[in-house]
Amino acid sequence: MTGSQPTKPAAESGLEAARARIAHQRAHPPGRERAGTATAGSSGPRIFRRGPWELLATVLIGLGVVMLMQPFALALFTYSFVTILTGTVMFIVVSHFPE
Repeated sequence: MTGSQPTKPAAESGLEAARARIAHQRAHPPGRERAGTATAGSSGPRIFRRGPWELLATVLIGLGVVMLMQPFALALFTYSFVTILTGTVMFIVVSHFPE
């Protein structure tokens, strides 16, 4: 009978340890360390933030569309596709920047 007494507390302590480990993982999920540093601003310079670059890319796309639709200057019409393409590629790249 003494052999069954040590196993019960050992099983309970193992269960409690597993519960504590699960609670810790829920409170601190993997990958949160990197996300926490990115929002704190220590991951890189503030220049690589998404907001201003997305705005610039959107303005480039809009400018390219206006250049495409205007009937006055052939040079603007000629470079409109390159402008739209640059804005689109820029938007795709910038969408991977941290917020």
